[in-house]
Amino acid sequence: MASSDHQGNKDPTNTDGTPSPGTSCPVHSHAAEEAKRNGLRKALVRHRDYVKISVPEGKGNRLPSEWWKTFIALFYAVLNLVLTTVMITVVHERVPPKESSPPLPDKFFDYIGRVQWAFTVTEVNGMVLVSIWAIIARRYFFLLGTLYMYRCITMYITTLPVPGMHMVCAPKLQGDSQAKLQRVLQLLSGGGLSITGSHLLCGDFLYSGHTVILTLTYLFLKEYSPRSFWWYHLLCWLTAAVGAMCILVAHEHYSVDVVVAYFITTRLFYWYHTMANLQTLKCSPNNYLTHTWWNPVFNFFERNVQTHVPCSFCWPITWPPACLKNPCKKYSMVQSGREE
Repeated sequence: MASSDHQGNKDPTNTDGTPSPGTSCPVHSHAAEEAKRNGLRKALVRHRDYVKISVPEGKGNRLPSEWWKTFIALFYAVLNLVLTTVMITVVHERVPPKESSPPLPDKFFDYIGRVQWAFTVTEVNGMVLVSIWAIIARRYFFLLGTLYMYRCITMYITTLPVPGMHMVCAPKLQGDSQAKLQRVLQLLSGGGLSITGSHLLCGDFLYSGHTVILTLTYLFLKEYSPRSFWWYHLLCWLTAAVGAMCILVAHEHYSVDVVVAYFITTRLFYWYHTMANLQTLKCSPNNYLTHTWWNPVFNFFERNVQTHVPCSFCWPITWPPACLKNPCKKYSMVQSGREE
């Protein structure tokens, strides 16, 4: 019976999974495959190049408030706004009379006649956009101050004639410093807006400060709000776009003033946020954005910011709609890419 049982057993392995004596191990047996995988793992381990990743000890505060830096950025912005006002007063004295130097040809003006009330729409739209933002003040102030500093340079080195015969420029002061100071204070007190009656000076054409405010504020509102707020982004975009278009419809700036302002504002915004949101670029030797003159200032403001700015805000009312209770999962292309 023992012999019969042995002949009837077709399994060449023992109960512990090892091959029976006198039998050959099947090529695809489980034990053989496991041994082969273990050997492959050991070979890979011996030849693998490891990259050491340093993990900072302790959580710490990766997003410190540092309000004092915000006040420095605010001072920088106000300083350049005041400098712009002073430069407008200086440039005003160099604007040639429109009788001897008529407006330059502009293709947009050739097709669209002037609408007198259009520039008021521009300024109202700009104030609406600025009044609803309450976010990332430090970055906003720095970019705004830098853009207005650039504007001081461009309007001073090239003084353009008035873009339309409708413009009424205040009389030139012919070196009266006290009167110029009064004009500076008048511009500052009225916010440099035409609707306040404080802006009667000419020469601040290249490039458009109104376009800077409209574009920069819209970019911040869009970047730091939930991506699901498409209706909010659309309204802000329409407000900014209508405001920029009304500048041209009112013939208050040449077309090139608006185009250059849009280009410089968007490029500076994208450069700064690329460096701020991608931490690996801050110290990379291959990052050519660090060649900008403002890179040391950027490092000063962003040195301790070790993460993206979270989507955190509160509603001004206590009854948010149910569909907006959790809007902060993804709120910008750059931020959502970093969260993955």
